[in-house]
Amino acid sequence: MTSEAVLVEGARKRYGEKDALDGLDLAVGRGTVHGLLGPNGAGKTTTVRILATLLRHDEGLVRVAGHDVRTGAREVRRRIGLLGQHAALDEELGGRQNLEMFGRLHHLGARRAGTRADELLERFGLGDTGRKPVRQYSGGMRRRLDLAASLITEPEVLFLDEPTTGLDPRGRMEVWDSVRSLVGGGTTVLLTTQYLEEADRLADRISVVDRGRVVADGTPDALKARVGADRIDVVVRDAARLDEAAGLLPVPRAEVGVDPDARRLSAPVTDRMGTLAETVRALDAAGIEAEDIALRRPTLDEVFLHLTAHAQAKEVAA
Repeated sequence: MTSEAVLVEGARKRYGEKDALDGLDLAVGRGTVHGLLGPNGAGKTTTVRILATLLRHDEGLVRVAGHDVRTGAREVRRRIGLLGQHAALDEELGGRQNLEMFGRLHHLGARRAGTRADELLERFGLGDTGRKPVRQYSGGMRRRLDLAASLITEPEVLFLDEPTTGLDPRGRMEVWDSVRSLVGGGTTVLLTTQYLEEADRLADRISVVDRGRVVADGTPDALKARVGADRIDVVVRDAARLDEAAGLLPVPRAEVGVDPDARRLSAPVTDRMGTLAETVRALDAAGIEAEDIALRRPTLDEVFLHLTAHAQAKEVAA
C-alpha cells in the first residue's frame, strides 16, 4: 500500500481548444484532509470528476486508493465517496429512506442498507429526524445527510466538491465537525472549496490550482509564509494624523501600507512583540490614539490572490 491515497502525475484534459488540466500533479496522503483551491475555471471540478471516474483524462497517471482510474475504474468506485456541489436527495422521502435507497443502489441488500442508514443517522446527529421529509430539514441538516449518503459504502477516499456552498455559518460548522470526525476515523478527504477559511481550518495540506495546474503546494502555514512576514496593523482614531503615525512605526517608512478609508496602517515585522511594544510607546509619546493594534499572519485570502495573480501574469507574459 502506497502512502498516497490519491496520486496524479502530468494529468491533461482538453475541451476543444481549451486545456482544463494542463499537466496537473497532485499527491494526497492517506488519512488527511487535502484542500484544492483555485479560481473559477481553474480545473478543480474537472480534477474531482476524473478522480471519481466520471470523466476520462487525456494524458497522465491518475491513481486513487492504489488503482488506476482507467484500468481499475470498478475498484476505484468501490473505494470512494463523492459529495457534489448540489444535493442528491429526494425531498419527499425521510432521511432514513434516502439512506436506505442509496444503500440499495450500492447493492448492500435491504437489511444491511437499513442498518447502515441507522448508523449514519446517529453518527451525523440526525437520529431523531430520520422519518421527517428532507424538505423540512435545515440547510445544515440536508448537507450532513448528503454527506452521510456519500459514506454509505464506508469509502477509503471521500471527494467533497464545495460542500458548504450556500450554508449559513452554523450549517458550515456542522459540516466541518462531520469532516473532522471522518478523518479521525481514517478516511482521506479531498476538499475543493471557495471558502479559504474552510481550507485553513480543515486542511492538513493545500494545493493551489490555476489554469489547470498546481501553482503551489504545502501546509497552510507554509503557504502563508510564502507571501511574507507577519504584519502589524494599527487603526488610528484621528485620520488627520495617519501619515504622522506611519512615520513612527519601527519599520522603514516605505514598507508601511496606508489605508485612509479604514484609518489603518500595516507593515511587515520580524520581531513581533518588540515591534508591538515599540509601536505602542511611540504612539503614546506622540499623543496619537490608536483604536486597535494587532499582530497577524498573512491570510489564505492573501496567499490565494498572490499565487493566482502571479501565475496569470506569467501566462500573459508567455
